[in-house]
Amino acid sequence: MSSPEEEYSFVYKVVLIGESGVGKSNLLSRFTRNEFNHDSRTTIGVEFSTRSVVIDGVTVKTQIWDTAGLERYRAITSAYYRGAVGALLVYDISKHLTYESVERWLNELLDHADNNLVVMLVGNKTDLSEIRAVPIEEAKSFAEKHKMLFMETSALDSTNVELAFQTVITEIFHQRSLNRGNKQVINSVTLSGNSASNERTSTEVTTKKPCCQSI
Repeated sequence: MSSPEEEYSFVYKVVLIGESGVGKSNLLSRFTRNEFNHDSRTTIGVEFSTRSVVIDGVTVKTQIWDTAGLERYRAITSAYYRGAVGALLVYDISKHLTYESVERWLNELLDHADNNLVVMLVGNKTDLSEIRAVPIEEAKSFAEKHKMLFMETSALDSTNVELAFQTVITEIFHQRSLNRGNKQVINSVTLSGNSASNERTSTEVTTKKPCCQSI
Protein backbone atom coordinates (compact mmCIF):
# COMPACT_ATOMS: atom_id res chain seq x y z
CA MET A 1 0.00 0.00 0.00
CA SER A 2 1.31 3.48 -0.86
CA SER A 3 2.17 5.83 1.96
CA PRO A 4 0.68 9.36 2.05
CA GLU A 5 4.09 10.69 1.01
CA GLU A 6 3.83 8.73 -2.24
CA GLU A 7 0.36 10.04 -3.11
CA TYR A 8 0.88 13.19 -5.16
CA SER A 9 -0.45 14.88 -8.27
CA PHE A 10 2.54 16.89 -9.47
CA VAL A 11 6.31 16.96 -9.04
CA TYR A 12 8.26 20.22 -9.10
CA LYS A 13 12.02 20.52 -9.23
CA VAL A 14 13.44 23.44 -7.22
CA VAL A 15 17.13 24.29 -7.00
CA LEU A 16 19.10 26.04 -4.28
CA ILE A 17 21.94 28.14 -5.65
CA GLY A 18 24.46 30.64 -4.33
CA GLU A 19 28.00 30.83 -3.04
CA SER A 20 29.53 28.21 -0.78
CA GLY A 21 28.81 28.68 2.92
CA VAL A 22 25.61 30.71 2.64
CA GLY A 23 23.56 27.95 4.29
CA LYS A 24 21.85 26.25 1.36
CA SER A 25 22.24 22.74 2.81
CA ASN A 26 20.81 23.77 6.16
CA LEU A 27 17.88 25.52 4.49
CA LEU A 28 17.20 22.25 2.71
CA SER A 29 17.51 20.09 5.83
CA ARG A 30 15.45 22.53 7.91
CA PHE A 31 12.58 22.48 5.41
CA THR A 32 12.60 18.76 4.59
CA ARG A 33 13.63 17.26 7.95
CA ASN A 34 13.47 20.16 10.43
CA GLU A 35 17.16 19.64 11.18
CA PHE A 36 20.14 21.98 11.46
CA ASN A 37 23.72 20.77 11.38
CA HIS A 38 26.20 23.13 12.98
CA ASP A 39 29.06 21.14 11.48
CA SER A 40 27.67 20.79 7.96
CA ARG A 41 30.35 20.45 5.32
CA THR A 42 30.41 22.08 1.91
CA THR A 43 28.24 20.15 -0.51
CA ILE A 44 30.23 18.36 -3.19
CA GLY A 45 28.35 17.91 -6.44
CA VAL A 46 24.59 17.76 -5.92
CA GLU A 47 22.28 16.50 -3.20
CA PHE A 48 18.50 16.56 -3.11
CA SER A 49 15.63 15.87 -0.74
CA THR A 50 11.88 15.78 -1.24
CA ARG A 51 8.86 17.02 0.61
CA SER A 52 5.19 16.95 -0.27
CA VAL A 53 2.93 19.90 0.49
CA VAL A 54 -0.78 20.48 -0.06
CA ILE A 55 -1.81 23.53 -2.09
CA ASP A 56 -5.48 24.28 -2.69
CA GLY A 57 -6.29 20.69 -1.79
CA VAL A 58 -3.74 19.26 -4.24
CA THR A 59 -0.66 17.35 -3.06
CA VAL A 60 2.54 18.54 -4.71
CA LYS A 61 5.83 16.71 -4.29
CA THR A 62 8.86 18.98 -4.49
CA GLN A 63 12.36 17.75 -5.28
CA ILE A 64 14.74 20.32 -3.81
CA TRP A 65 18.25 20.18 -5.23
CA ASP A 66 21.23 21.59 -3.36
CA THR A 67 23.86 22.60 -5.92
CA ALA A 68 27.45 23.03 -4.77
CA GLY A 69 28.53 26.64 -4.50
CA LEU A 70 32.23 26.04 -5.06
CA GLU A 71 33.43 27.36 -8.40
CA ARG A 72 35.19 24.15 -9.41
CA TYR A 73 31.92 22.19 -9.20
CA ARG A 74 29.80 24.54 -11.30
CA ALA A 75 30.49 22.65 -14.53
CA ILE A 76 29.07 19.54 -12.87
CA THR A 77 25.99 21.13 -11.41
CA SER A 78 24.96 23.25 -14.42
CA ALA A 79 23.16 20.26 -15.97
CA TYR A 80 20.94 20.01 -12.88
CA TYR A 81 19.33 23.37 -13.59
CA ARG A 82 17.53 21.78 -16.51
CA GLY A 83 13.96 20.91 -15.66
CA ALA A 84 13.86 23.22 -12.65
CA VAL A 85 10.71 25.31 -12.32
CA GLY A 86 11.74 27.14 -9.17
CA ALA A 87 14.88 28.38 -7.46
CA LEU A 88 16.01 29.92 -4.20
CA LEU A 89 19.03 32.15 -4.83
CA VAL A 90 20.73 32.38 -1.45
CA TYR A 91 23.27 34.80 0.00
CA ASP A 92 24.58 35.41 3.52
CA ILE A 93 23.39 38.75 4.94
CA SER A 94 26.61 38.99 6.97
CA LYS A 95 28.95 38.56 3.96
CA HIS A 96 28.57 41.13 1.21
CA LEU A 97 30.75 39.14 -1.19
CA THR A 98 28.10 36.41 -1.33
CA TYR A 99 25.54 39.05 -2.29
CA GLU A 100 27.80 40.53 -4.97
CA SER A 101 27.77 37.20 -6.81
CA VAL A 102 23.96 36.97 -6.89
CA GLU A 103 23.60 38.47 -10.36
CA ARG A 104 26.12 36.02 -11.82
CA TRP A 105 24.23 33.09 -10.30
CA LEU A 106 20.95 34.48 -11.61
CA ASN A 107 22.31 34.77 -15.15
CA GLU A 108 23.61 31.21 -15.04
CA LEU A 109 20.27 29.97 -13.75
CA LEU A 110 18.32 31.70 -16.50
CA ASP A 111 20.69 30.31 -19.13
CA HIS A 112 19.92 26.73 -18.12
CA ALA A 113 16.42 26.65 -16.65
CA ASP A 114 12.78 27.03 -17.67
CA ASN A 115 11.74 30.42 -19.05
CA ASN A 116 8.85 30.64 -16.59
CA LEU A 117 11.04 29.96 -13.58
CA VAL A 118 9.87 31.19 -10.16
CA VAL A 119 12.90 32.66 -8.38
CA MET A 120 13.18 33.90 -4.81
CA LEU A 121 16.18 35.89 -3.58
CA VAL A 122 16.90 34.69 -0.04
CA GLY A 123 19.03 36.55 2.47
CA ASN A 124 19.98 33.82 4.93
CA LYS A 125 21.44 33.97 8.46
CA THR A 126 19.28 36.70 9.95
CA ASP A 127 20.45 35.33 13.30
CA LEU A 128 23.66 37.25 12.49
CA SER A 129 21.83 40.56 12.06
CA GLU A 130 24.23 42.31 14.46
CA ILE A 131 26.94 41.95 11.80
CA ARG A 132 24.67 42.53 8.81
CA ALA A 133 26.60 43.55 5.69
CA VAL A 134 23.76 43.59 3.14
CA PRO A 135 21.02 46.18 3.76
CA ILE A 136 17.58 44.65 3.37
CA GLU A 137 16.33 47.49 1.16
CA GLU A 138 19.25 47.03 -1.23
CA ALA A 139 18.49 43.34 -1.68
CA LYS A 140 14.75 43.93 -1.93
CA SER A 141 15.31 46.55 -4.64
CA PHE A 142 17.52 44.13 -6.59
CA ALA A 143 14.87 41.42 -6.35
CA GLU A 144 12.15 43.78 -7.58
CA LYS A 145 14.33 44.92 -10.49
CA HIS A 146 14.80 41.33 -11.63
CA LYS A 147 11.20 40.28 -10.90
CA MET A 148 12.17 37.90 -8.12
CA LEU A 149 10.39 37.15 -4.87
CA PHE A 150 12.36 38.16 -1.77
CA MET A 151 12.65 36.96 1.81
CA GLU A 152 15.18 36.86 4.62
CA THR A 153 15.58 33.64 6.59
CA SER A 154 17.53 31.85 9.29
CA ALA A 155 18.06 28.13 8.95
CA LEU A 156 19.50 28.17 12.48
CA ASP A 157 16.34 29.36 14.25
CA SER A 158 13.86 28.44 11.46
CA THR A 159 12.83 32.02 10.75
CA ASN A 160 10.85 32.18 7.49
CA VAL A 161 12.30 28.91 6.14
CA GLU A 162 8.93 27.21 5.86
CA LEU A 163 7.37 30.37 4.47
CA ALA A 164 10.08 30.84 1.83
CA PHE A 165 9.73 27.35 0.37
CA GLN A 166 5.94 27.35 0.64
CA THR A 167 5.76 30.71 -1.15
CA VAL A 168 7.89 29.50 -4.06
CA ILE A 169 6.02 26.20 -4.39
CA THR A 170 2.64 27.93 -4.22
CA GLU A 171 3.65 30.46 -6.86
CA ILE A 172 4.81 27.65 -9.16
CA PHE A 173 1.53 25.81 -8.63
CA HIS A 174 -0.61 28.85 -9.36
CA GLN A 175 1.38 29.82 -12.45
CA ARG A 176 1.16 26.33 -13.88
CA SER A 177 -2.51 26.01 -12.98
CA LEU A 178 -3.13 29.15 -15.04
CA ASN A 179 -1.09 27.73 -17.93
CA ARG A 180 -3.01 24.46 -17.78
CA GLY A 181 -6.29 26.38 -17.89
CA ASN A 182 -5.14 28.40 -20.89
CA LYS A 183 -4.05 25.25 -22.73
CA GLN A 184 -7.44 23.64 -22.13
CA VAL A 185 -9.23 26.66 -23.60
CA ILE A 186 -6.97 26.65 -26.66
CA ASN A 187 -7.34 22.93 -27.20
CA SER A 188 -11.11 23.04 -26.84
CA VAL A 189 -11.16 25.37 -29.82
CA THR A 190 -8.46 23.83 -31.99
CA LEU A 191 -9.05 20.16 -31.15
CA SER A 192 -12.83 20.17 -30.87
CA GLY A 193 -12.91 19.33 -27.20
CA ASN A 194 -10.02 16.87 -27.11
CA SER A 195 -8.28 18.79 -24.34
CA ALA A 196 -7.94 15.55 -22.39
CA SER A 197 -5.11 14.64 -24.74
CA ASN A 198 -2.97 17.48 -23.42
CA GLU A 199 0.48 16.39 -22.38
CA ARG A 200 1.71 17.42 -18.98
CA THR A 201 4.86 19.46 -18.75
CA SER A 202 8.06 17.59 -17.96
CA THR A 203 7.86 18.74 -14.35
CA GLU A 204 4.32 17.45 -13.77
CA VAL A 205 3.69 13.75 -13.43
CA THR A 206 0.74 11.67 -12.37
CA THR A 207 0.58 9.88 -9.05
CA LYS A 208 3.18 7.21 -8.42
CA LYS A 209 5.27 7.90 -11.54
CA PRO A 210 9.02 7.48 -10.87
CA CYS A 211 10.53 10.75 -9.78
CA CYS A 212 13.31 10.60 -12.35
CA GLN A 213 10.76 11.34 -15.07
CA SER A 214 10.38 14.85 -13.73
CA ILE A 215 14.03 15.80 -13.95
